[in-house]
Amino acid sequence: MRPSSYEAWRDAFRWAIPERFNIARACCDRWADGSGRVALIHLRADGGVERISFDELRRRTARLANTLAAGGIGRGDRVAVLLPQVPEAAVAHLASYRMGAIAVPLFQLFGEEALEYRLRDCGAAAIVTDATGLAKLEPIRGRLPDLRVVLSADGAAPGALDLHAEMARASDAHECRDTAAEDPALIIYTSGTTGAAKGALHAHRVLLGHLPGVEMPQDLFPRPGDLFWTPADWAWIGGLLDVLLPSLFHGVPVLAHRMVKFDPEFALTLMARHGVRNAFLPPTALKMLRQVPDAARFGARPRSVGSGGESLGGELLDWGRAALGVTINEFYGQTECNLTLSSCGALFAPRPGWIGKPVPGHVVEVIGGEICVKAPDPVMFLRYWNRPEATAEKFRDGWLRTGDMGESDGDWFRFTGRDDDVITSAGYRIGPAEIEECLMRHPAVAMAAVVGVPDALRTERVTAVVVPAAGIPPTPALAAELQLHVKSRLAAHLYPREVRFADALPQTATGKIMRRQLRQELAAEEARP
Repeated sequence: MRPSSYEAWRDAFRWAIPERFNIARACCDRWADGSGRVALIHLRADGGVERISFDELRRRTARLANTLAAGGIGRGDRVAVLLPQVPEAAVAHLASYRMGAIAVPLFQLFGEEALEYRLRDCGAAAIVTDATGLAKLEPIRGRLPDLRVVLSADGAAPGALDLHAEMARASDAHECRDTAAEDPALIIYTSGTTGAAKGALHAHRVLLGHLPGVEMPQDLFPRPGDLFWTPADWAWIGGLLDVLLPSLFHGVPVLAHRMVKFDPEFALTLMARHGVRNAFLPPTALKMLRQVPDAARFGARPRSVGSGGESLGGELLDWGRAALGVTINEFYGQTECNLTLSSCGALFAPRPGWIGKPVPGHVVEVIGGEICVKAPDPVMFLRYWNRPEATAEKFRDGWLRTGDMGESDGDWFRFTGRDDDVITSAGYRIGPAEIEECLMRHPAVAMAAVVGVPDALRTERVTAVVVPAAGIPPTPALAAELQLHVKSRLAAHLYPREVRFADALPQTATGKIMRRQLRQELAAEEARP
């Protein structure tokens, strides 16, 4: 029964988390009833369309689970998924969950250093990838002693088995493991301001914790005829747990398509042609769509659109109504504790500049200027992988500290900024430490600091301020070389869009770089006419 008002939903909501729960059983097996109900609609690169039923999805996940088991992979082992938005990625996730292993999604645009760190840190025993991933894996394979099984969706290669051939030989009989709701299921790496990226370990119940936070910004999802799509990669929590898994849980088909680069006109065409009813569109994607002249002419008419990661202004909300025919709903969360605040046009009018209200089931308050979420909560992570100190720092007096500063006005909340140096760029939350460390490994760099500078399209532009090594001239050619250095080793979304040179960096008496002061100086410089 649909709620008549936000207040009625909030007051009546009670979590119903069972003691035993498995994501694969909930998202796949229970819908595989022989009816042929569609789970995935795969728009291939060649324009062809493949429809995969829940029945077929269960068969594939069972075959992959048996394949992994034959390779010695078992309960608790980490299975890396290095694939774009393709059916094999969904199969790899569900196969991992059903056998009690722990899935580790990895962004395919990561460079060798970023991949090596994450694979080593989690001790990945298996990886499911393709030819692109194999090329990045090959030079680091010798430094990954835990990696035993490599499966390639593009066929066999030196050190890699043919994923599809191995699955074809495997049985499709596989009983989903009986897991506790609190058993580990997933590690998603998130950037911070100090040190390397941290792996947020989530339990199977994280999916149940996400459901009201998906239903609210998608205007009381699901409804008959719904079809969900996002350009966000399934390697990130936004693509995986805001779209793919909740849709499958509800028996709603997901449109899958690998977008190498976001093309706003293609996105509008895709939504119109395939009848997309629900979409998660990051703010940068919305800003690019808004630049398309007469976007309404494409005929995209989704029932609901959610967006999160950056604040949307009134003008963008007005554009959404005119071009897409919907009120775009904002939501808020982070990898460790996602989808806790949201707006919902089906229940109340948006308030430009404000995120929305607490999603039913979550207790959110602003404490000392910081947005905090009451623990325990089904959507919260279990812990950081191998980081007990960092885990302890995340909680205080029974509250999870988001590190985001905000304001509250009754039920309404808004984001005002970070209390640290995390950069919000094109919907990504980017920690500067990993980029700075990469820059420092270049022989031409003596010191480096990375900050976010205000940017109209991306919200913030990743900017590196570099002190060149002695005798090295600060030239445009060096700036381009440093950009490529980071882009090829870490990821395309992490490289500094701008490299500036300086004789020195502002530091404290103990030698710590003062990023806040540097950020303020650069922002003031940008603001000058």
